[in-house]
Amino acid sequence: MKYWRKPLDLADIKVPHGEVRIIAERCKGCGFCVEYCPKDVLVMSEEFNRKGYHPPKVIKIGECVNCGLCEMICPDFAIYSVAVPDHEAEGQAT
Repeated sequence: MKYWRKPLDLADIKVPHGEVRIIAERCKGCGFCVEYCPKDVLVMSEEFNRKGYHPPKVIKIGECVNCGLCEMICPDFAIYSVAVPDHEAEGQAT
């Protein structure tokens, strides 16, 4: 993000990181998590689960900002994100 004016505490701001966990057998393939992810971390997979739906899969590992939106919007509680400590997140992004 480009700022036209930098905040005074810009050096102190740390972007949270998370890891997306998907319970594929619970998913019914609605696609809400894929559509509303602010970082476009998810995509619908080509594989089927036991119910015959296409569950999402993570395509951008290390890009999740742990906003929890996928978790809030999923009607089947099939997806959630787990916070990753800063020192582990730096290793994933590179």
